[in-house]
Amino acid sequence: MTSGSSSSFLFRPPPWAISVGRRRQDPIVAAADRMRFVIQLALTNVTARTGGPFGAAVFESQTGRLIAVGVNVVEPSNCSLAHAEMVALANAHQALRHFDLGRDSMPTLELVTSCEPCAMCYGAIIWSGVPRVVCGARRSDATSIGFDEAPKPKNWIAELKKRRITVTRDLCRDEAIAVFRRYERSGGRIYNTRKR
Repeated sequence: MTSGSSSSFLFRPPPWAISVGRRRQDPIVAAADRMRFVIQLALTNVTARTGGPFGAAVFESQTGRLIAVGVNVVEPSNCSLAHAEMVALANAHQALRHFDLGRDSMPTLELVTSCEPCAMCYGAIIWSGVPRVVCGARRSDATSIGFDEAPKPKNWIAELKKRRITVTRDLCRDEAIAVFRRYERSGGRIYNTRKR
């Protein structure tokens, strides 16, 4: 697992997340365990006050080998693009040294994310080439505490399916929602809520 090749790499997770990614040598085989790993990333991001209540990771689908981790670092990086999915995907590209995470010579990869993708991350999933997405919380769960997820196609799952990207939803959803609630109770900042 790598966090990028330069100190100026915008999508660098916080040091604790880099350490978690590097220490994780054993594969995470069960889908629910992968999601709980990602939800724990989101929770640690909240309790460490290093960003928003979102976590993501890229795994090899068959083996459960961790490729890259990501958490929301919008505020500490001063970059609106630094959502958890974007951070995980960017670091997977860096780790695997290729712009296409779905190329034939690569094992099948999956993005596991504590919440359904927002409009930006939806687009990034398509461009990344990753062929599988597994989601915990839903868009409505994020918007219920004030996050602006922006519009994406109403039938976004069908649109991804047309591109041969499979989506699994609601895995450990209640546990992912609990992280949102904790963030809300702790007074976490709901940024970029200007809806035009």
